[in-house]
Amino acid sequence: MTQKVIIFDFDGTIADTVDALVTIANRLAVEFGYIQISPNELTLLRNLTSREIIKYSGVSLLKIPFLVKKVKGELKNKIQELEPISGVTEALIALHHQGYRLGVITSNSPENVSKFLKCHDLDYLFEFIYSGVTIFGKTTIINNVLRQRQIKPPTVIYVGDETRDIEAAKKANIKVIAVTWGFNSPEALAKENPDFLIHHPSELLDVVKSC
Repeated sequence: MTQKVIIFDFDGTIADTVDALVTIANRLAVEFGYIQISPNELTLLRNLTSREIIKYSGVSLLKIPFLVKKVKGELKNKIQELEPISGVTEALIALHHQGYRLGVITSNSPENVSKFLKCHDLDYLFEFIYSGVTIFGKTTIINNVLRQRQIKPPTVIYVGDETRDIEAAKKANIKVIAVTWGFNSPEALAKENPDFLIHHPSELLDVVKSC
């Protein structure tokens, strides 16, 4: 029987980075020409897709790669302060013990992800970490990873916390588990019709087994 490969998003799915990212984004708002994110604003943004967020913010598409690079750089200095999402560590260990292959595909930097995983003794659980700057989705990165590692789409399950994760996984013809503990709201995720929608990391193992 072919081993299943579980690919995780990083920010908001494994690592509790939302508050740190909002703080960094607010500090860069003037430089990149978008509005700062208040608590009320964040509630609104959680219900929007990536495209809607960019349109709402007014930030130039040309500036986004530079903004992402700067955010990654600033986040690097906060990695040691960040914690895993409550319950994620136990879920990852359980998946690993059950023989599933684990990987990460993220728009964060591999250095940030590796540093975080090592800080929390989680690095041994993952076979690979891939990164790419994507505005609307990760389909190209997913497809490249599957091709490079000779992984067949039917054996893959993607786990992410944003609408763009669902969209990318569907375009790559892989199953997707949307998690409600990250950035996008449960309502926004549900609208994108993921294969599964879960509310706590403890649900991961049972859902993966059922795939």
